[in-house]
Amino acid sequence: MRILVVGSGGVGDAVARIAARRGFFERMVVADFDPARARASVAAAVAAGGGERFVAASVDASDPASVAALAREHGITHVLNAVDPRFVMSVFTGAFDAGADYLDMAMSLSHPHPERPYAEVGVKLGDEQFALAAEWEAAGRLALVGMGVEPGLSDVFARYASDHLFSEIDELGTRDGANLVVRNEAGEEIFAPSFSIWTTIEECLNPPVIHEAGRGWYTTPPFSEPEVFDFPEGIGPVECVNVEHEEVLLMPRWLKAGRVTFKYGLGEEFIGVLKTLHALGLDRTRPVRVKGVEVSPRDVVAAVLPDPATIGPRMTGKTCAGLYVTGTGTDGQQRRVYLYHVVDNQTTMADYGAQCVVWQTAINPVVALELLATGTWSGKGVLGPEAFDAVPFLELLAAPAPSGYGSGWGMEER
Repeated sequence: MRILVVGSGGVGDAVARIAARRGFFERMVVADFDPARARASVAAAVAAGGGERFVAASVDASDPASVAALAREHGITHVLNAVDPRFVMSVFTGAFDAGADYLDMAMSLSHPHPERPYAEVGVKLGDEQFALAAEWEAAGRLALVGMGVEPGLSDVFARYASDHLFSEIDELGTRDGANLVVRNEAGEEIFAPSFSIWTTIEECLNPPVIHEAGRGWYTTPPFSEPEVFDFPEGIGPVECVNVEHEEVLLMPRWLKAGRVTFKYGLGEEFIGVLKTLHALGLDRTRPVRVKGVEVSPRDVVAAVLPDPATIGPRMTGKTCAGLYVTGTGTDGQQRRVYLYHVVDNQTTMADYGAQCVVWQTAINPVVALELLATGTWSGKGVLGPEAFDAVPFLELLAAPAPSGYGSGWGMEER
């Protein structure tokens, strides 16, 4: 297997560091528009034990021809997209044109319904990719979409619950929460999102999508249906709200459930900031002219906030990704289960030099790539994680090194 990672720093950097300890691939090319960032990621992977398998390169993720040319140059078999979702379709197209398989951690962007954005769906997350599924299948190629942590591991949990824990599912509810705190040099708590603010604005201010059996997909206003969810391993109760997310667009394609939702534990301060950005128009992506220069307001916001890839040393706490499943168990009794994966920032910083949110996102596509390399997972077309057997993934994720990744997951009966 020869892998091209498009995007270094952040998740791309963590992918390389995690993969450096595994032997399932022949080469990993880490590419970025800024070649210095790619070289830094490769240097870290080499230092982590990756050896000469790692190569740095330059790529323009917005140009399918640039992605395809780089993939052909290195005989790439699998392209892993680790950049913002606005580049999904160009990287997706470039991988196809190069004859490579493809993985991403976020799907093609949505576009709200023009007349009824808070009631009906418009162009949904992933629609542009699924529209090309027949072409990928005819070519014998696989595009594994939404293979991060959320979406990704949460979808693996959904397949596991459907296959092994429930005979009938009332709701598949992804619930994400954390107790992370970032402080400045004076020890004061500061506002510093732990993941790409560009992506966070996109998913939090777009109309959230819900799926119900018999009704299909529909939307609600942002931050709707607040609930307090008690997260495990010391994180505790966090208020969660509806957010647009890929799980709701993926799970119903393969699994049966009465309802599918995604709720994110944003917190009052974060919600307030997002509402203010929207009120001021700073969430917009269309460029505006400022003193003769065209700039995107959202890009300005991202530029002035701390880079999520750099805040690890100043961050404490844990993050939890998980799936709350309700319904009828295999014994015919009512059942409520929370399947989850908790990561402590102190652990990932000590072991990998990566903050916990990007590390938790990065480990899952690496596990998936290993399953594809060994032939344990295989497929053609545009598929989500739900299309594959969950057990080998969860076993490999949790098994101690060197046979596995040593990152355990949990299950609570509620």
